[in-house]
Amino acid sequence: MNYNIRGENLEITPALRAYVEKKVRKLERYFDTTPVADVNVRMQVLNSQHIIEVTIPMPQILLRGEEVQTDMYAAIDHVVEKLERQIRKHKTKINRKFRQEGSLKYMFNNELEPLEQEESLSDELEVVRKKQFNLKPMDVEEAILQMDMLGHNFFVYYDAINGSNNVVYKRRDGKYGLIEPGIS
Repeated sequence: MNYNIRGENLEITPALRAYVEKKVRKLERYFDTTPVADVNVRMQVLNSQHIIEVTIPMPQILLRGEEVQTDMYAAIDHVVEKLERQIRKHKTKINRKFRQEGSLKYMFNNELEPLEQEESLSDELEVVRKKQFNLKPMDVEEAILQMDMLGHNFFVYYDAINGSNNVVYKRRDGKYGLIEPGIS
């Protein structure tokens, strides 16, 4: 794995870099072969809060975790635990649903123990409500206003300019994000 570690309001010391790499490297044991992936780590200090965000984009899966603690080393430990839970959750889901060769199942190490709460995983994936509505053509500013008026943290709309369905969402920092469909 290639590590890209950045700090905001924080100097990345060699000890901190080594600790992050050591902890994230433990995730490799969950895979049959060492994944070829970039590990993007962003560490930030705001007031007395230490924030770490780890993103690992891989060919068929995206692992992402964020943690806020009063100590950066504790934040690193907790974010790695979150990533381990994500991997276990994916492994359990994949083992249940996709049994054919060439699926994501063969990406993970088979010696992993399954999640203790396998029944709760089935409940988490159950669709309990379905909504259908017509998308009104609008621009991104109008979509943000609609989202704020409704008190939601995301809003799906039809972009009048480029003719695609987009999503605007409110970020944790209070700013807005936009998701546009891409062509692959």
